[in-house]
Amino acid sequence: MGTSVSVVFLNALSGSLAYLAQRRVDLSLGWKFAVATVPGAIGGAFLTRGLSSHLFSLVFGLALIAIATLLVFERTAEPSPKAAVRRIIDARGESHVYRVDAWKGIVLSFFVGVFSSALGIGGGIIHVPFLIVVLGLPVHVATATSHFVLSISTLIGTITFLLLGHVQLLTAALLGAGALVGAQLGARASVRASPRLIARILAGALTLVGLRMVLEAARLLGW
Repeated sequence: MGTSVSVVFLNALSGSLAYLAQRRVDLSLGWKFAVATVPGAIGGAFLTRGLSSHLFSLVFGLALIAIATLLVFERTAEPSPKAAVRRIIDARGESHVYRVDAWKGIVLSFFVGVFSSALGIGGGIIHVPFLIVVLGLPVHVATATSHFVLSISTLIGTITFLLLGHVQLLTAALLGAGALVGAQLGARASVRASPRLIARILAGALTLVGLRMVLEAARLLGW
């Protein structure tokens, strides 16, 4: 786990730098969301002690499939009348205007930290679709901002695992080299991809993860 978190950090750091250069990261929201994931991740580690992990995985797997369905059909929650209007102009001059309730994102990020820690999976696969469906962020902004949040949260995790001696440094370096390059290529490819295409790819990934969690949980529960 420590080595994996370290590699995820390198991937998220590389991607964040690329997205920052593209000026698609909502930094104001990103910092707030990143801070919220930390106590959630700690809480998630303790949560696994009191719950049936198989049943938890089953329920959450079904939730991921439901979110994937909403992504495919482009169903997003409406912001409240008090939601702040935000505007980002990226490096290509494209304007992204949206309304978002920041407090919802903070609460959401807390639970993303809980779920990712409790389930032992990367937070980005959960955070991005929730930012799109629940908060209504544009796809490109959600992807970039979530990458930034992940880089902060996994940095803390990496430091913790390093202090505990739970990181295979050579393995992390070799895998991280590929992750650094891959993140740059992915960020550049996203510039050419339409929001609809990114949402569908994300929905496909969510469905696969959700199905895997459901089938594995059902097998272990003896269904």
